[in-house]
Amino acid sequence: MAVSVTAEQQEQLINFISLMHKWNKAYNLTSVREPEQMVIKHLLDSLSVAPFIDGKQVIDVGTGPGLPGMPLAIVHPHVQFTLLDSLGKRVRFMKQCVHELGLTNVTCLHSRVEAHQKSEPYDIVLSRAFASLKDMLHWCEHLVDSDGKFLALKGQFPQSEIDEVSSHFRVDTITALEVPDLVGERHLVTIRKV
Repeated sequence: MAVSVTAEQQEQLINFISLMHKWNKAYNLTSVREPEQMVIKHLLDSLSVAPFIDGKQVIDVGTGPGLPGMPLAIVHPHVQFTLLDSLGKRVRFMKQCVHELGLTNVTCLHSRVEAHQKSEPYDIVLSRAFASLKDMLHWCEHLVDSDGKFLALKGQFPQSEIDEVSSHFRVDTITALEVPDLVGERHLVTIRKV
């Protein structure tokens, strides 16, 4: 996994995991309880997408406690990230992280994705464990124009979901991701509007 991080970014990533571990005890943000497992299943998993972030405006839909958006925002400080979730406690957690980590490139939104409107389209719509490809594209179609793309982080090769993608979209690439120490497969599906 080729991601270079500065000492400051490394500290921010560690602090993000510490905050998640602390808040998780009271707010049940994730089923992963141990910080060591959070590093593998959340941090490294999120960072596996870093080489594919090539836009200036990215929205992470159904981000939960900020995954993969928060780690990606830390390693891509010149990209603007919008982290959107429908659950208030997760958004409060993310806002606290943005404050404590000193991030200036993250906006946290408490909204349902289909209700979110933006005057300018996003370059990338990102999702991890959010919905099926068909549902993601249906709910998020309004967030990008023909220049934008969808990046969906999936587990096993999602052939049945790919078969359901409407003819309004085309699957560009399916990339197998290598996540250190993670048990199981990871795939990144890149989709564009036709």
